[in-house]
Amino acid sequence: MNKLKEHRETLGHIIFWVSYFSFNYVRWGHYFDDYEYSIKSNLVEFPIHIILCYFHLYWLIPRLLSKKKITLYIIGLFVSVLVMSFVKILLTYGLVTTNIWPESAYEETNLFGLSYIITVYVGELYIVGVTAAIKLMIDRLKERDAQRELEKNSLETELAYLKSQIQPHFFFNTLNSLYALTLEKSELAPNTILKLSNLMSFVIYRAKADVVSLMETVTHMKNFIELEKIRFGSKLNIDFEISGELDGKIPPLILSPFVENSIKHGGLSPEGTIDINIKLHVQEKTLIFEVENWLKNYKDSEENERLNGEGIGLENTIRRLKLLYKDNYQLDIDQINDKFKIHLTLPLNE
Repeated sequence: MNKLKEHRETLGHIIFWVSYFSFNYVRWGHYFDDYEYSIKSNLVEFPIHIILCYFHLYWLIPRLLSKKKITLYIIGLFVSVLVMSFVKILLTYGLVTTNIWPESAYEETNLFGLSYIITVYVGELYIVGVTAAIKLMIDRLKERDAQRELEKNSLETELAYLKSQIQPHFFFNTLNSLYALTLEKSELAPNTILKLSNLMSFVIYRAKADVVSLMETVTHMKNFIELEKIRFGSKLNIDFEISGELDGKIPPLILSPFVENSIKHGGLSPEGTIDINIKLHVQEKTLIFEVENWLKNYKDSEENERLNGEGIGLENTIRRLKLLYKDNYQLDIDQINDKFKIHLTLPLNE
């Protein structure tokens, strides 16, 4: 998919430059009534145009303008256009014609006349501006599409996750556990009710936010784990290891599906228990999250479906990660022997 997108972008660039070259060739050929001069002139000019435009689009803008280094950007743009203008003047004089500035209303005799240099400079600046405008428009459209996809995906994830939390098997099992605790007059009953209330409140209300604190996320996962422990009893063993300062923020429900899937799809250990290891480590504004569990004895086809994203919101979560973090995250999903392991690294928001 990425290769197809790259091929389309490359084809778009080629079509633009071929179209612009053809337009210039016809325009100046008709203007001078000399198409041989026009083809020679454009063959010299266009490599300069292309080098200058791509230097501006893929070096000056991302390295200087995007990082608010406005003064350096202006200086870089001015110098680069000026240098390439001189290169164009010299190459045109040496390879195309010694008739300086043939389109001028008067005869130019100075190769580096101020008016001539300004005209060439403005011409180069013009194509830089046109390509920049096209690139910015395309980027804006991409951002708009990505934002729409993100909003759609977030809504789907929110609804899917809400559904997973209140579906009968979870909700009624939790209520049945609460009923048993109340019959026993267990001291755990009030705390269990509170955990269920907090869990539902987080899913219904906090999941709509763009980001939530890492502490909220951890608390939500702990509440879910504690409720599942009531359901499974001593059969469920979860080791949740936390290290580092729980500062920063992350998108809501970005970690929880990994925990849910480990419980839903977790297989039995040799001792006959559901053993799950969860590690959450914060280091220098980076979150490292790992989940490891035993695999169920699925058939190959069923297991492949799970590894490809079947389960509670896993596929949507992976899509969300790509939309939110682009290339600024790392997700490794591995099956080693009889264990399934998730390793996620992503930056924390301030």
